[in-house]
Amino acid sequence: MTLSVNDVLADDGYISRRLPGYELRQEQLEMSSAVANAIQNGEHLVAEAGTGVGKSFAYLVPSILAATQRKKDEPRCRIVISTHTISLQEQLFQRDIPFLNAILPVEFSAVLVKGRGNYVSLRRLKGAYERSTSLFETEEMQQLQQIHQWSQHTEDGSRSDLGFSPLATVWDEVRSDHGNCLGRRCPTYDDCHYYKARKRIWNADILVVNHALFFSDLALRREGASLLPEYQVAIMDEAHTLEDVAASHLGLAVTNGQFSYLFGKLYNDRTQKGILLEHNLIECQQLVSRLRFLVDDLFDRIDVWRNESGHSNGRVRRPLEFENPVSTDASELAMMIRQYASKLESEEQRINLNSNADRLDGLAISLQSWLKQTEDEAVYWVETTAGRNRNVKLLSSPIQVGTTLRDELFSQTKSVILTSATLSVGKQDFSFYRDRIGLSKANELKLGSPFNYKKQVKLILADNMPEPGENPGNYEQAVASKIQKHLEELDGGAFVLFTSYRMLRSCSQKLNRWMVEQNRMLLCQGDGIPRTTLLERFRKDGNAVLFGTESFWQGVDVPGDALKMVIITKLPFSVPDHPLLEARVEKIRENGGNPFTEYQVPEAAIKLRQGFGRLIRTARDSGTVVILDPRIRTKAYGRIFLESLPECDLVIS
Repeated sequence: MTLSVNDVLADDGYISRRLPGYELRQEQLEMSSAVANAIQNGEHLVAEAGTGVGKSFAYLVPSILAATQRKKDEPRCRIVISTHTISLQEQLFQRDIPFLNAILPVEFSAVLVKGRGNYVSLRRLKGAYERSTSLFETEEMQQLQQIHQWSQHTEDGSRSDLGFSPLATVWDEVRSDHGNCLGRRCPTYDDCHYYKARKRIWNADILVVNHALFFSDLALRREGASLLPEYQVAIMDEAHTLEDVAASHLGLAVTNGQFSYLFGKLYNDRTQKGILLEHNLIECQQLVSRLRFLVDDLFDRIDVWRNESGHSNGRVRRPLEFENPVSTDASELAMMIRQYASKLESEEQRINLNSNADRLDGLAISLQSWLKQTEDEAVYWVETTAGRNRNVKLLSSPIQVGTTLRDELFSQTKSVILTSATLSVGKQDFSFYRDRIGLSKANELKLGSPFNYKKQVKLILADNMPEPGENPGNYEQAVASKIQKHLEELDGGAFVLFTSYRMLRSCSQKLNRWMVEQNRMLLCQGDGIPRTTLLERFRKDGNAVLFGTESFWQGVDVPGDALKMVIITKLPFSVPDHPLLEARVEKIRENGGNPFTEYQVPEAAIKLRQGFGRLIRTARDSGTVVILDPRIRTKAYGRIFLESLPECDLVIS
């Protein structure tokens, strides 16, 4: 029997027969048909679908049908579905896919793909357990004991099944590791959780991954390796995040902490623990001690350069002519370890030592590559984390990921489906998004939301507000006054979204006493409370006010009366003080373009839509969005922002 998406999603389809109260959403059916056609015809598709369309079913149904209904002589159609947030990944794998598996008259397999390091290695765990006194201190040994007990009954074998978050020093000694694996020669191979998972992955029709793993795989494919099996179709949900996620995974990141951590594994002279002590490699121990000094000295010099260079954002515009004995000595240490390991009879000991030698070489090469700026068309910068354990990060990213994605994703994959609630700018313009990710040829589909925003949302544009750039102090005072005014009129909870922590703290200080007088809970991002905890408290209170920045503009879901108002304090323009944004702006200018109109305005318009979208999550939700930035009315580009939002009941106040 050959099924169509209509057979599944229509009023009398398979879903409606099993889901009481199910109603056909025309937008969902339209998107599902477009996805099915793109997969069948080997085309790329950019599909924007508003909140409430039901995007997950719209791409899962045609994916399942494509994977299971091929003809005998047709090659296999394996499909990768990638999400940005863990919450959506869990929704797909724990709710949507099991439901479709139960109701559809086709057989398919789906696997949630986790990185290899998420799985325990039973062989390495046994080795760490036997050598624990030479590796660990008291707390670490207690955790190792817990992991050992857990390993005897876990079926999954992954860290998420463990029940507690182990210290990195402990998990690193027991996790599955490509460089420390005996494969079929391993005595625990038949029971290996990673290889069992890998077998399921290689046999699955649908692979559910996150963007981080997807782009880590793409980066490895450039070097002839891979994390994922070959796939014919890639579906990228939450695709508005693609450019930034790709940039972070296609660049470099080297820190003094990475060196210190590895040295601690090899030889800790304070605790007299480490792998080198087990083998009595005194010369190697001495070299580790020397390397600790060299790393501290080099990274200190880089940090001093950062503070004295005049580049407040830490950008490094040309190779740093620093002598680099760290890479030289780290490679020397790696060679010494390998030479010793080659003489050992125990394959397990050899591979353990060689794995650490490989890590040393990797860090040495990355450090030298960063100092010499070996990658063209990349931006390099330094970040430092203050505190007792100061961390200096040496980072780089490609300025434009479009070329890489064009050559290594869109040209190599039969069909790529990109979907999100926010991909277009203005009424219907995907050109900004497609240009940024290097997608030259694709079908486009823009679907509105089935929600009635005209009835469900009042959009208030602030009147009599000063311009943000003319006098920031006056603007912040006016914003605080407006926030108080709107909260006084509100029965329910509110998000107040900021574009900087500095302004968030300023408004928090101005309004804190008033909030106390109102006996109203004020939750502020940046107070050391995890985002999930802030959201739990917000939902539970029902009348709280949450001040949030970057991460609260997107991926946050609070349906119902707990959230009745979203106040946007400023249009979310990215200030090009971050080195990567600065380099992107410069590149556009070099090419004769206007960075403000070509990059900053459309990027901010998409982000504004994300912030706006926090309010209405179901057909029963209603509330108010307040935009305090007067530029949405006073500047010509304000029209682009307004046209990007759904049609609402508009009020000037």
